Amino acid sequence: MRKIKMDLYADWIETVKQIFRGSGHPFEPGTPDEVIGQTYYRQTSETDEEAAQRHEANVERLREMERKIRDHFGDVIEPDLRKRTGYEGDSFEFKWIYLQGEKIVELNSEYMIPLE
Repeated sequence: MRKIKMDLYADWIETVKQIFRGSGHPFEPGTPDEVIGQTYYRQTSETDEEAAQRHEANVERLREMERKIRDHFGDVIEPDLRKRTGYEGDSFEFKWIYLQGEKIVELNSEYMIPLE
């Protein structure tokens, strides 16, 4: 039985935390994800309302990516992943990363889905 683990939004939030920590402005432990996301977008938004809207659009975009991966896993992604990587296991862990552009990586097989 296949097991798929994935929370692309949580991965994005962790990346934002790393960015702020690296810039010398870490978030306090327990800071809500929504505050972290909006703070990220506040850096390039004219208003708090725009930052909130951009954050919400990003949440929806990441959730939609998750839905597409789950919906097309058996008929498109899994066969391609197995063909390209030779991975034979039944556990799949997808992570959102930013490495010279946005990507989703399946950690067990190192299968990569570029988003740009």
